[in-house]
Amino acid sequence: MYFHYWWNSIVSICRAASVGQSWRCCLVSWSCGKSGVLRKKVQVGFLLLLYWCLITSSITSVPRTLEPINMAASSPSLPDKSPLLCFKDALCSMVFSALAEPNVQLQLVGIRALTFLGLLQGLLDLPDMDKLVDSLAQFILYEEDSQTSLAAMEAAGTLTPFYPEAFSRCLVRKLSKGLQSELQEDSTPFQQDRCLQALAAVSTHPSIMKETVPILLQHLQKVQKGSMEAGVHSVVSVCQSLKQVALQCHQNVQNYWYFHQAVVPCLMGLAVQASMQENTHTMLSKVLLTEEALSAMVLVISTACMYLSPELAAQSVSKVVALFLDGELSFIPGNSFPSTFQPFQDGQCPVQTQKKLVALLMAFVCSLPRNVPIPQQDRLLRDLLALSCSSDCLFTATAAAKCFAGLVNKHPAGPQLDELLRTAMDKLEQGLNEAPHRSQALTLLLWVSKALLLRYHPLTTHLTDKLLVLLGDTVLGPAVGDGFALLMADSPDVLGKSCHAEMRLMFRQRFFTECVPQLVQGFHTAAPGVKANYLKGLSHILNHLPKPVLVTELPTLLPLLLEALSCADHVVQLSTLHCLQPLLLDAPLVVSLHIDTLVSKFLNLTDSPAMAIRIAALQCLHALASLPTPVVIPYKPRVIRALAKPLDDKKRLVRKEAVTARGEWFLLGTPGR
Repeated sequence: MYFHYWWNSIVSICRAASVGQSWRCCLVSWSCGKSGVLRKKVQVGFLLLLYWCLITSSITSVPRTLEPINMAASSPSLPDKSPLLCFKDALCSMVFSALAEPNVQLQLVGIRALTFLGLLQGLLDLPDMDKLVDSLAQFILYEEDSQTSLAAMEAAGTLTPFYPEAFSRCLVRKLSKGLQSELQEDSTPFQQDRCLQALAAVSTHPSIMKETVPILLQHLQKVQKGSMEAGVHSVVSVCQSLKQVALQCHQNVQNYWYFHQAVVPCLMGLAVQASMQENTHTMLSKVLLTEEALSAMVLVISTACMYLSPELAAQSVSKVVALFLDGELSFIPGNSFPSTFQPFQDGQCPVQTQKKLVALLMAFVCSLPRNVPIPQQDRLLRDLLALSCSSDCLFTATAAAKCFAGLVNKHPAGPQLDELLRTAMDKLEQGLNEAPHRSQALTLLLWVSKALLLRYHPLTTHLTDKLLVLLGDTVLGPAVGDGFALLMADSPDVLGKSCHAEMRLMFRQRFFTECVPQLVQGFHTAAPGVKANYLKGLSHILNHLPKPVLVTELPTLLPLLLEALSCADHVVQLSTLHCLQPLLLDAPLVVSLHIDTLVSKFLNLTDSPAMAIRIAALQCLHALASLPTPVVIPYKPRVIRALAKPLDDKKRLVRKEAVTARGEWFLLGTPGR
């Protein structure tokens, strides 16, 4: 009843007001004169009203006869007496005509309405669906406005599970052809990205995914035909699309296993082939062995492994470990390579380039569930430990250190783990005392410390003491200070929850309790040249600490934070400002005791050469205005005068913060504030 009322009203108005073409919501002769802009706005309004009417009618007026398709189960067919069937042709004509308009808002509402209509089983017939898919393909491939193109991709991903044949026939083939044509010299990365994103977006049905994954992998094999920059960008874009496909299919065990078996051997095979051909200086080797490309491949392999069941993971991990330890290439497609693969062997090129592929091993073994046994684990850990402390390539050493730490975090407690950690400590002591590889040893120390900190291992205290001592080192001290951020922050990869790392609750609070008193004591006794290292470490710890704990300890720590604001290191200044800003609002009584110092330091930092520091200082001044009025009112004239200069800052974001902060200080003491 309600649908008939609204539809007849819309149709009557549209017919009465149309100019030249039916179903156009054009009220030029009725209320808008000759204004094309207003005519478009009226069209958008009518289409929005129609879309609201469709949704409302399906939810309230005919709940038993018209329901959206349930993506988890089959839905009932559309009854013959459904009101939508009576107006289906006119309705589709009106919505398709909106898609043909150049107005972006009309296109967006039209795409949304068509998506809703497509989710109603039995409403759209085969020609309508072909026309719908063709319209989405046009938007994806040729629409300049990114908002419309992304909306079309989202709609395609929503509808693909219900019409896989139509999307395979009309869209996937066009995207594949478009991707092949864009390998030409006149193609742009933007055009390639559009096709790659769309292929990932429509991979929401098993049959479609089995078409798109080979297309993406084939494109990855052809990147050597472009320039160096375009090739690296293409690899990263393909990997981003593959990762999206993995995230979309992981809930289905069979689909996820297919993705794993298709993608992981292919990526590793391409990388292994590139490492063996590095001395030929082919474009393939140069592109795939860059850190950007390998890092992108790491994300794909990790995502393709983290949701595997223990049984399936055990089948695959044995092949990957055998590849890296024994050079067993049988599971890699096209495994007729000219030389052997020995990433843990000592030697020159191409062995040195093969070592970089340890990052792919890290992505695989560190993403598996904790109850998956790793074949030859002791041998693998020894090789990783040696490589992390001896490689001249920082990327390789870091990957080996992270892989070692990820395996140590999941290693069962017992004599084997104790012996392994004793060996690691001896290796660390040796590496930290030898000049050529001190940085690599420090990287290993930080990652092992985090791995043990997360699981509350007793050796954590010894490693923390070692880090505190290294803060006084004139060479490694700054890197150690930055390393405290790694210890406290959530890890996105090998030591994160998604990779099944063993992680205890409140590990940050425990580390704070054990470390900060020694950190403060070390600061007071340290030489002037290294005091900044202690402040850097302290600011990183406090930035990642839960606010209630930080507020409790603020009276003791605030003097050190104030001193950190005077440090010449921009990292220390910015970290301290971010730490102080919420405390100005949550601990006004403690902060009020240091108001004079805070105002002076914040105003000085508004002149910093770093834009991020200027913005953070202005935000802190804004927060200071929230303190009790009697505390801050004496500083009102001084602050207002000083904030006149940032109003003319060359950066718009700085000017914006200056206007906000100065406005708050202007209002201090006014009635009603």
